[in-house]
Amino acid sequence: MSLDHRLSEEHEELRRTVEEFAHDVVAPKIGDFYERHEFPYEIVREMGRMGLFGLPFPEEYGGMGGDYLALGIALEELARVDSSVAITLEAGVSLGAMPVFRFGTEEQKREWLPRLCSGELLGAFGLTEPDCGSDAGGTRTTAVRDGDEWVINGTKCFITNSGTDITGLVTVTAVTGRKPDGRPLISSIIVPSGTPGFTVAAPYSKVGWNASDTRELSFADVRVPVANLLGEEGRGYAQFLRILDEGRIAISALATGLAQGCVDESVKYAHERHAFGRPIGDNQAIQFKIADMEMRAHMARVGWRDAASRLVRGETFKKEAALAKLYSSTVAVDNARDATQIHGGYGFMNEYPVARMWRDSKILEIGEGTSEVQRMLIARELGLPA
Repeated sequence: MSLDHRLSEEHEELRRTVEEFAHDVVAPKIGDFYERHEFPYEIVREMGRMGLFGLPFPEEYGGMGGDYLALGIALEELARVDSSVAITLEAGVSLGAMPVFRFGTEEQKREWLPRLCSGELLGAFGLTEPDCGSDAGGTRTTAVRDGDEWVINGTKCFITNSGTDITGLVTVTAVTGRKPDGRPLISSIIVPSGTPGFTVAAPYSKVGWNASDTRELSFADVRVPVANLLGEEGRGYAQFLRILDEGRIAISALATGLAQGCVDESVKYAHERHAFGRPIGDNQAIQFKIADMEMRAHMARVGWRDAASRLVRGETFKKEAALAKLYSSTVAVDNARDATQIHGGYGFMNEYPVARMWRDSKILEIGEGTSEVQRMLIARELGLPA
């Protein structure tokens, strides 16, 4: 089957709109937020007014009626300028709202999705724990049924969008029982912000993504209604694996945007910076380095758009999502390193966007499935032993 990833008129219009927003609104302001480690509420509110948080959701739930390709386009354009705002959108949509849309009851969808789609509220995805990151099946957080309530105890870590002033809910995985062979039954449960016993720690001090919100969460006898169960009891692990498959496409689009942003900044700098009486872009060594960067960004884009197109068409996409995530995160790190080298000493100064991109790139090889996990998934999809 031939691949044609040309954008439709609607998708191209979206791309131009987000590109303009990123350059005119995000770029002039985000550096100050980043250095202060401050969440950019006004930028996020404007993203909500644009409908970005509702891109892949049906209009009946307050969404824009778009698809996952539209979400990826928006993420790529935002990440060309800044990854903190891009990850806020990515986590809010693919990790915060998508579990409710994919697995929620009609009542849960009506209650939460309109406010999540508008950006009035942010949702978070509580999977990772201090003792089980890649080993998500090792969840230790528990939820015990007590009458008409779940009683939740445990800790989650590295949770994006979990402690902002507009965070509305965190969907957490918890052990709700045991299978006959002793393996845990893991379920997903919606915990609204402000529920007694639900404590949100101070923001982490991070290497990058400094204008996004990331925190540790603790649950001490947190009681929520039994009706807050998301999907079937005992199916939480399978549900979250599906969410992570989709999320890898979104992260790949974000990584591609960062890789392309490194190209943009390097081309600009190669024209402006003079050494030995001429622009450094006249030097073939710089030209070849930037050409390699553009090659990587282009191929990363082909990868995530292929995976997204498969998802939209209802085809199997697990392997393609893993391939896209693995490759795009690798090239994001490579391009950030090369862009910093091209900028020389200025690339080490935080006033230059490439310094921010360099700091933001490494987490892309870790979050939502490490590069090692992606290789395991790809090998498994090729029929090799698990």
